[in-house]
Amino acid sequence: MFTRFVEPGRLALITYGPCAGKMCTVVDIVDQKRVVVDGPESVTGVRRHMMPVKRLSLTDFAAKLARGAREKTLRQALEKEEIMKKWSETSWAKKIAAKEVRAKMTDFERFKLMCARKKRSSEVKKTIKKTK
Repeated sequence: MFTRFVEPGRLALITYGPCAGKMCTVVDIVDQKRVVVDGPESVTGVRRHMMPVKRLSLTDFAAKLARGAREKTLRQALEKEEIMKKWSETSWAKKIAAKEVRAKMTDFERFKLMCARKKRSSEVKKTIKKTK
């Protein structure tokens, strides 16, 4: 059964535009295709603005929120229900964080990673040969 509805309080990932990769919360529904989202800015860095639903990936998390809630109310609802903490523990969020870490790696860090992978691979091959 489908449970990820566009509703006030729904946590979403922005997939396109200047805020791409940031989390936001649906605050109000404008029409069939557009919603008003808010970070809040102090938590996720996303200001309140209107956005097409196509540019959002809805998550399973939703805070209890009235339509058009203020930023303070939104922040309190997210803290009370620990929505951002629950989100950071999901595999989806961990995958995004790992991708960010990889993107920010220096040349030397990539080299060290390559060497570690080679070493691990050779150790795995050695253990496979011993078991045969």
